[in-house]
Order: sequence, then structure tokens, then C-alpha cells
Amino acid sequence: MIEQAGLTVKQLEPLGVEIYGADVRAGLPEPVIEALEVEMANRGFIVFKQQTDLSADELVEVSKWWGAHEIHSTHGVHPATPGRNRHIFRCSNDSRHGILGVGPQWHNDGSFEAATFSHSAYYMARAPEQGGGTHFAHQGAAFDALPAEKQAFWERLVSVNSASSVTHPVVHTHPVSGRKSVWLHLGMTGGLLNEEEMKALFNDYNDLMNASFEKGYGIRYHYDTGDLLYIDNWALAHRAAPEAHMPAEKQGLRIIDRVTVKSKQDLAPHFGLPQYINISGPHPFNKDGVWQAGGVGFLWKDDIRLQN
Repeated sequence: MIEQAGLTVKQLEPLGVEIYGADVRAGLPEPVIEALEVEMANRGFIVFKQQTDLSADELVEVSKWWGAHEIHSTHGVHPATPGRNRHIFRCSNDSRHGILGVGPQWHNDGSFEAATFSHSAYYMARAPEQGGGTHFAHQGAAFDALPAEKQAFWERLVSVNSASSVTHPVVHTHPVSGRKSVWLHLGMTGGLLNEEEMKALFNDYNDLMNASFEKGYGIRYHYDTGDLLYIDNWALAHRAAPEAHMPAEKQGLRIIDRVTVKSKQDLAPHFGLPQYINISGPHPFNKDGVWQAGGVGFLWKDDIRLQN
């Protein structure tokens, strides 16, 4: 169906799809959009190639193709954002052009929301000459890679977000693919277990995501200028590649615009737990458990940097 619409599809290995021949400004037939949304759920992300010089308004409009067909914006606006469009979160490796140092740890966007974003757009307005991409790992395949005893344990866990007190299951069933999928924000979780258990879990999760490149469920994606990449944010964890945060003097200038899409439903906890637990109050279950409120979460490793 996608190819019949005049598009050329290149499946990346082991995940992701590049699409050539599209002009997103002109729109796509609704059945093709629906098919691409299924592709994202199963293969994690799609990339419309060669979408140069998209305006902020055009980027926002085409991002409404997915999820609940609304933009869900929760961020500040950098002064260099085109038109000061409130739906554009502009990131860069030069503070004059965007926010520095975003997303160094594995995470999903909008983990501080009950209805965490269904999809995110990353538009590479300017790709650096020396690289500076994004790492992606498929969380359904990651769950499948876990030993059975860890699958059973992780399915019992619910995290509490350090910034908003919202709760999310560490394992959920993806609403489109139907796959059991892991889901944990390594930079903004403030409550779950005791300190040693938290450190063990977070390191296990980080190792699971890092192993994705060798075990066939992760990819280090390198952008070209004009790439418009969409992820299924319930299926795919991501982090900025380390070189993405290197200064422009070393890597070349990097400018990437993010747009986030409203979900059709909440990522709700199980076991009858509420969607919000007051993390600024006393620990409701265990006085020895981690219970840390704030803009960044529990520091699970001494030599890492947390920024969201």
C-alpha cells in the first residue's frame, strides 16, 4: 500500500524504515498514514527523507497524523525556535541555537504525563558534519530478550515519576502491536524499590538497552539534514548519542526540532494502583524505599549525568 502511493520504502536492520519520494507538505492518503503508524509500532520508527526547509507550522501539522491527532506540548521555548512556536522543542549543541545536553540516558518522552506521548517527531534542521545521531531500542523485543524470571519480576513493578508523581508499569502491553514491552525512564524515576534494588534494576535496564545493538533490537541512527523521523514512543526507548552533545566547534552545528503527540489513552499502572502517588509525601509502603522528588530522578550510577 505504501509503495502504491508512490513512495519507496527501505527497511533498516534491525529496526526502522526510511521512506523516499514523499513530500509531507502535500499530505498522504489516510490508509497510508494508518499503515505507517502500524510500521512504527512494529519497527519502532520511520524516517521521511529529504524534507528540507520544513517550517515550524508545517512540522506541527504533519505531526498530527498520529496518535490522538493532537499535539501535546509540555516544554519551554528556546529563543531561537522558529516563530517562537510553542510546540517546537529545539535542541542543539550550541546554546545560541537550542537547548543543550538533552536526553543522555535511555528514556521515553513525556514520562511525567499519565497519557505519555504516543509519538515524537525529530526533525533534523541541520545535521552536524561529524555525526551526532540518536540511539533507539525496541522495547517489545527487549522484553522478549529478558530471562523468564526477570520478565515475571518486572511485570510486577510500577515506577513513580520524580517530577510529577505519575505512575507507570515497567511492563505494559502495546496498544497497537499487542506486544509486552518494557518501559522505564532512567533519568526521571523517583520511587520504586529500596536503593540497592533500584540500582540493580536500573543497571539491568540500561544493560538491556545497551545490548540491543549486538542482539538485534537496537540501532544507532545517523541523520541527514532534512530527515523527519517519527518514533512510536510506547514501543521505542531512545537516548542522544554521546557525540550529539559535543560542542559545535568539534562536531559541526546540530539543530533538531522535537514535536510530541497526544496519546489516545493513559499508560496506566496495574494491581489497582492509582495513576498518581504523592512522591513529595511519605513513602506509602516502605520507609526504606527510594522516594525522591525533583526534576531529575534517582542517581543509579555515580558517573552518569541526568538531564531530561
